[in-house]
Amino acid sequence: MIIVIVGVGLLLIYLLFVRPQKRRQVQQQQLLNELRVGDEVLTAGGIYGTISQLDEDFVTVEIAPDTEVRVARRAIAGVTPEPEEEEPEADEPAELEESHDEGSDGDPSNEENRG
Repeated sequence: MIIVIVGVGLLLIYLLFVRPQKRRQVQQQQLLNELRVGDEVLTAGGIYGTISQLDEDFVTVEIAPDTEVRVARRAIAGVTPEPEEEEPEADEPAELEESHDEGSDGDPSNEENRG
């Protein structure tokens, strides 16, 4: 009976902690392998920039015009998505505001709470 409980506990630990962590590691490694010159990236330090040069272990990121920094490849936290071109939406008519106050229903507690 104890062996079953321990086995179920280990299975839960694997399913809740180990498996999701491995999945994140695989996704991060795939992201790093797919980096290309010109990609807009976010570094682990919170700096946005564009990749201007790739090496095996390092990435040169342009963070401003004529300003480049060299960061470790593993310090790339993510690639910023390309902005999708959206069709301009027609302006929605503003909702008509109700003409009566919310506290006018005769509840004295609402009148006391009003500023």
